[in-house]
Amino acid sequence: MSMQDRFGLPLTTASAEAAETYIRAVDLMLSANTGAETLLDAALAADPDFALAHIARARLCQVQARLPEAKDAAANARKLSERATAREQGHIETIALAIDGAGAQAMARLEAHVADYPRDALALSLALGVFGLLGFSGRIDHHDAQLALLLRLAPQWGENWWFLTYLGWARIETGDVATGSREVERALALNPQNAYAAHARAHGYYEAGDPESGAAFIAAWLPGYDRKSQLHCHLSWHQALFELACGRPERAYALYDDAIRPGVSYAPPLFNLADAASFLWRWRIYGETPPLDGEWPEVVAHAKQYFPRAGIHFADVHAALAEAVAGEDTALAMRIAQLGDLIEAGRLPQGAIVSGLCSGAAAFARGDYSAAADVLAGALPELDCLGGSHAQREVFEDTYIAACLRAGRHDEATNGCRRGSRAGLRRAIAAGLPPDRTSRVSGAPSSDAWPSGARSSCGTPADGSRFCEQTSDAWRSCAQRCAGSMSGGSQCVATSSCAPLSGELSSGGTSSCAPLSCEPSCGGLSSGE
Repeated sequence: MSMQDRFGLPLTTASAEAAETYIRAVDLMLSANTGAETLLDAALAADPDFALAHIARARLCQVQARLPEAKDAAANARKLSERATAREQGHIETIALAIDGAGAQAMARLEAHVADYPRDALALSLALGVFGLLGFSGRIDHHDAQLALLLRLAPQWGENWWFLTYLGWARIETGDVATGSREVERALALNPQNAYAAHARAHGYYEAGDPESGAAFIAAWLPGYDRKSQLHCHLSWHQALFELACGRPERAYALYDDAIRPGVSYAPPLFNLADAASFLWRWRIYGETPPLDGEWPEVVAHAKQYFPRAGIHFADVHAALAEAVAGEDTALAMRIAQLGDLIEAGRLPQGAIVSGLCSGAAAFARGDYSAAADVLAGALPELDCLGGSHAQREVFEDTYIAACLRAGRHDEATNGCRRGSRAGLRRAIAAGLPPDRTSRVSGAPSSDAWPSGARSSCGTPADGSRFCEQTSDAWRSCAQRCAGSMSGGSQCVATSSCAPLSGELSSGGTSSCAPLSCEPSCGGLSSGE
């Protein structure tokens, strides 16, 4: 009897037990829940020649940064694919190419594959999310490209919890927050344990500028989610940022200490580095107290363990934040030089923006705010090329605004606030603008709703621009902080030779691969953040 997967596609296995166990494993993978590996091992025990179970295991290992195991499993799947159907062969080769680090080839194969098999979810998932083949392609329009792909396939999907999750999230990231949030809520209703949908809903609250509702949503949803699952750390990060936006830094730090820092997180290494480094950096530039300087060595050690050389660009920009604050001058200089080598060799699709962000972070951490503003100003127009979400990229926008404020360049800080992502949470950064340089937003929170430490809240007018509001007291408070919080306590972490402020990059040498991937910036790491 022919067996089919959850989406009506035939499975080549003689074992009903293997097929059923595989289907359950894929459900867990597509909802970011733990337990898939055990089920895939059981499926392979029931049918060692089940090619799709081998490639699913390969994908799982890739996401978890277990690349040698991923390559071995992909090789096994390729060997067994001769007895599989044409659909299964295309599925296997698409995922195997991504594991090989051949991102462009994998994406081309995926496009052709889903044209014939639009309901092949696991293969399609490689293109989606902010760390997928499109997100890490270096395309500035990767959010739009994902939405276009999903809209093209939507007639074949109907009311499916997995597809609605990504369709809704793509709408949220491209500005249709209301429609996207409704689709994500439908996805959650169909599968309440779907962590990708919970994550997408958090993004909806972020883009709507509603941190209170965002914090409440995650606080209610997260306790039922296994800490060892893929997105527990990242959802905790979202909750921590919401708590910062609401003026509850003590809650934000408690979340960091309990679920985000590398020593306690079960997240894949890239996820964990980005979450930990960006949280601590925000805490620092927002002037939160007490200082968390003692937390940085753990993040630096994590970066050294998993990303010792440049190659995974999203890891590199976050490793640079940690190295800059921790005074790891040599490591940061080497990372920037290696990025230059990759650019010269044509192996970094994101281009000079990556080294520019690293150099800007170095300049900021050593107190050269004008130089940091110059470098970051050149990088921000291409910031979307970095991949990640608006919420993740916001840290670099905020750093630019903070640099402008501390350099006394208030007009540029105002412009930086206005050109920020669609509807995020602009916290302490913009509170340093004098009142006569700001505009009030209809529907924005009143000044007495701002957190301590002179934060601001941003609204989203109909035209999509963003403005910040604050009081004279907020301005005076932040001005005092800006005068001393960073320059007084930070170390000089880079010299001009190791952090080229002109944007020029050193050349020569080659880059070896970071443990997470076989090729620099290959993409396709995960279908979710």
